[in-house]
Amino acid sequence: MSSKLQKSSAWHQQRRLVIDNIARYGIGLGGLSVILAIVLIFFYLLWVVLPMFSSVAIQTEQHYQVPSIESGNTVLLLPEESGTLGLRITDQAQAVFFDIKKGDVSEVLELALPENTKITGAQLVGMTENILALELDKNKLFFIKLSYRVSFVNNLRVLTPDIEYPYEDSFISFESEFSQVSISRDEAQLTLSLVQQDGDVKLYRYEIEEGDAFDEAVAEVKIDQQNRADYMLLDAQGLWLYLSNQQGEVSVFDISDSDDVSLVSQTNILPPNEKLAELKILLGGMSLLAADQHGGFSQWSLQRDASNNYSLKRVRGFENDNKLLRVQSEHRRKGVLALDEKGNLLIYHTTADNLLAKQHLSDLAITHFSLSTRANLLLHEDERQQIVVTRISNEHPELSWSALWNEVTYEGYSEPDYIWQSSSADNDFEPKFSLVPLAFGTLKAAFYAMLFATPLAIMGAIYTAYFMSSGMRSWVKPGIEIMEALPTVILGFLAGLWLAPVVENNLTGIISILLIVPPGILLFAVVWQKLPRTFHHLIPPGLHAAILMPVIAALVWLAIGAGPLIEGIFFNGSLRVWMESEFGVGYDQRNSLVVGIAMGLAVIPTIFSITEDAIFSVPKYLTQGSLALGATPWQTLTRVVLLTASPGIFSAVMIGLGRAVGETMIVLMATGNTAVIDFSIFEGMRTLSANVAVELPESEIDSSHYRILFLAAFVLFVVTFFFNTAAEIVRQRLRKQYGSL
Repeated sequence: MSSKLQKSSAWHQQRRLVIDNIARYGIGLGGLSVILAIVLIFFYLLWVVLPMFSSVAIQTEQHYQVPSIESGNTVLLLPEESGTLGLRITDQAQAVFFDIKKGDVSEVLELALPENTKITGAQLVGMTENILALELDKNKLFFIKLSYRVSFVNNLRVLTPDIEYPYEDSFISFESEFSQVSISRDEAQLTLSLVQQDGDVKLYRYEIEEGDAFDEAVAEVKIDQQNRADYMLLDAQGLWLYLSNQQGEVSVFDISDSDDVSLVSQTNILPPNEKLAELKILLGGMSLLAADQHGGFSQWSLQRDASNNYSLKRVRGFENDNKLLRVQSEHRRKGVLALDEKGNLLIYHTTADNLLAKQHLSDLAITHFSLSTRANLLLHEDERQQIVVTRISNEHPELSWSALWNEVTYEGYSEPDYIWQSSSADNDFEPKFSLVPLAFGTLKAAFYAMLFATPLAIMGAIYTAYFMSSGMRSWVKPGIEIMEALPTVILGFLAGLWLAPVVENNLTGIISILLIVPPGILLFAVVWQKLPRTFHHLIPPGLHAAILMPVIAALVWLAIGAGPLIEGIFFNGSLRVWMESEFGVGYDQRNSLVVGIAMGLAVIPTIFSITEDAIFSVPKYLTQGSLALGATPWQTLTRVVLLTASPGIFSAVMIGLGRAVGETMIVLMATGNTAVIDFSIFEGMRTLSANVAVELPESEIDSSHYRILFLAAFVLFVVTFFFNTAAEIVRQRLRKQYGSL
């Protein structure tokens, strides 16, 4: 019999050992899996973010003799958008299309020009269209349109070029020759500005659509310029005309109304005794790029002052060792390419306020210089009539440390500022990717949530664990903890649609709660102490909180009900209007106060549960020993219980803070989602997590916008990791210090 018992005992011990080993290794494997998952998330975020900060790569790939050199001298050199074909417009009215990689001629098309005319110049109309303006004999303009038909031969993409004539065979003829011409095209309107040989500047407007022939100009205006027009620039929309002489004296004309062309600004953009080497217009038409004779390079933006008057203001500048000979702005971004007298290629980005790259391009004089619309291919022709193909890898030029975290002076802004504005309906838009407003909004939302939740959760946990009866605790603790299971989207929905209007309509009453409820509770406590002892014995120990519930409800009702009376007496009937008029403090319906209350309710269960467990887990012999030595319950609580439970309480607060920092749905639905830096509790915000949730589905994969959203997620990950690590370090020190009590 004893042998059977021994065998059974040995079998049970072996079974228990197997189960213990399975549990130990299973828990260990689970822990390692969590750590591995966190590490993989970290490296995945880093993998998406790192290309943002990669350096610009410039690589000269091919150089070959000018294709079809017998077709004439190059007037205009232009790469096709995808970088497959190049185009030479020659002075013999030939359009030579060639393979950019090999230099082989793809097709040569004869341009159907008016009889007895010769091409003396050519330019692209607009920055993203395929319409070219050909200057004929210095007194005519003829327009052609490039088109490319895509086909696939043996699974290879083949482009077939063609020349179209958008305005049939008509052309514009002027009475006198011109030395400069600038053209803008906007839907059915064509705007031209000319500098005639005698120095006069004229403006023409034509109402014309593709397929129509040119008729008389609907407007012809002579510009009353103050200085010689050595440089003339017209913005893409035909709204602004810039005229400048060699000394950098720039006149800006508002030409939006042909019947009322007016001079709006005169500014000298160069130091004394300096001369312009190049003047170009930046994408969008609101900024000028000025290069002087000694390598200085600056951006000037058209801005409005307090009186709504326009003027040119210097935004930023760069210094170079050599004079800049050519400057070209990118077609779709705020980037700028420049060529200096030593043959160096320089790449800037104005928003990033940075020289991105500098590389030697050629020792020979460059006669033609053209950038593709995608800004990834550069074609140039040198004095030996060689074509050189240079590839540029510059995917995210607008992103830099200064653009992300420092104040930036954007176009149209008089002062540098932190701004997040990632998209616009206008293709000329300047992206504003400052993460500072989002980081500020994240911390602001977490601060007000913790300000609301921490005192309530910790004080409630102290009372529940230390003073409340076990019977009542068995109801209160699960009731609060079950709040954590409530989806935050429900809290955000209620906060945005119900709580926000309630707070707005009862703002004075809500604020009065802070002034009425605490003194009211203390007054009730004093009255309770004055009551006869017989009343005290009617309430069992630990159930006194139940008496406070109707008292608190009555005090809250009294505070809210007194709100209109207080507003009428002290704030002329409206607290919001009074704050606006007296202090300039606005009120947004979905604001930090609403977020603090709603997100505080989401954080309270986390802090309460961990804090209550920490306090309740303090060994009973410590509290009993303290009481036996004559300490009061409050002395025991403050000098023994809280010190012993401090590691757990600190962990509860830090975990609650991590929850508040990473919260998405509540701040998404309960705020106006405006990315502003405003400390007011009555204004909204936009957080990093909410911004990722809103904009990631709309962002283009691998774009700058897409990667910066991953950077926001990475910042959140790092901040949360930092808080948790700091919390664990502090908790271990507190545990070591007070664990021996």
